[in-house]
Amino acid sequence: MASVKIFGAGSIGNHLAYAFKTKGFRVILSDIDPAALERTKNEIYVNRYGKWDDEIELKLSKDAFMDETDVVFIGTPPDSHIPLALKVLENTSPKLILIEKPLSPPDLKDIDLLIKKAKEKGVEICVGYNHVVSKAALYMGQFLNTDFLGEVQALSSYTREHWGGIFKAHPWLSGPKDSYLGYYLRGGGALCEHSHGLNMWQHIANSVNAGKIVEVNSTMTFHKDDILSYDKLVVATLKTEHGLVGDLIQDVVTFPPNKSSRIQGEKGYAEIILSTNNSDIVRHGNFEAEAREEIFKKSRPDDFMWEVEHIQSILDGTSSNTTISFAQGIATMVVIAAIFQSSELRRPVEINWNNYNFF
Repeated sequence: MASVKIFGAGSIGNHLAYAFKTKGFRVILSDIDPAALERTKNEIYVNRYGKWDDEIELKLSKDAFMDETDVVFIGTPPDSHIPLALKVLENTSPKLILIEKPLSPPDLKDIDLLIKKAKEKGVEICVGYNHVVSKAALYMGQFLNTDFLGEVQALSSYTREHWGGIFKAHPWLSGPKDSYLGYYLRGGGALCEHSHGLNMWQHIANSVNAGKIVEVNSTMTFHKDDILSYDKLVVATLKTEHGLVGDLIQDVVTFPPNKSSRIQGEKGYAEIILSTNNSDIVRHGNFEAEAREEIFKKSRPDDFMWEVEHIQSILDGTSSNTTISFAQGIATMVVIAAIFQSSELRRPVEINWNNYNFF
């Protein structure tokens, strides 16, 4: 039986514990806080999935740390992701480490060291941008070719969602001050927390061979007071090495949410709309026919089931790690850092990928 060890018994940790257990993994769920483990067993898991599963092993992180498992999931705050992954690599030998998005805070500290250590031990690393492995995203992929689209004209991605939904899933938090979410330097705020949008933009750009993002121009609004410092809204234009230009908007203020990505070609277009009435939607069409729409019914746990299925396929050797790869997660963080820099400098910023020797 394959096994997984999960660091962080918050909302995502519970979702992945359920998903891995459903897919037949032995599951160890850990946290540094005993209260979080109690909340998991008596509240979160029971309320979501009907009853507690006694086969899930609950442990304090210090007690679980040396347990050897096939997969390690790091679902702790972003500023602890890389330090914890490095510690895992120094002390244990998993086959794969899955790190929740965003990979790190925008300072990119020690990413190069993590790459080096993972290569030395032969450990696969994934980053949890699970929207790109959804059933809808896989279906949309068939329209991301030049025969259907023609010459690509534009690409947009929006993840505009009031973060009340996050706090509803974490009722023990009273607001952004109670976690990393209220601090952009820790990996919170609109750009990092909602970076599914940027990652989807990059995923689609890669799928149409548009190349890496090489220039960003951004405007951001911030909330800053004596305690909090986070970005509420980011609006950016992005340009790839092959000349594709598009836009990105992410915020933590919009209700109802709008989570969509759309690519327009000279012949046709394709659009993915996420989580509308418990469904993902793909629309596609051209100038010669009416638009068609495919609806993918889902529940929230399905997002993580598909992610675990992807992890299984990597472990089984039936799929290469491309869509949620370490390289893709790093590429998203590099652009995040450039967007912050552009906003601070109030001018466009170029990204020279030759400066990142891990590519």
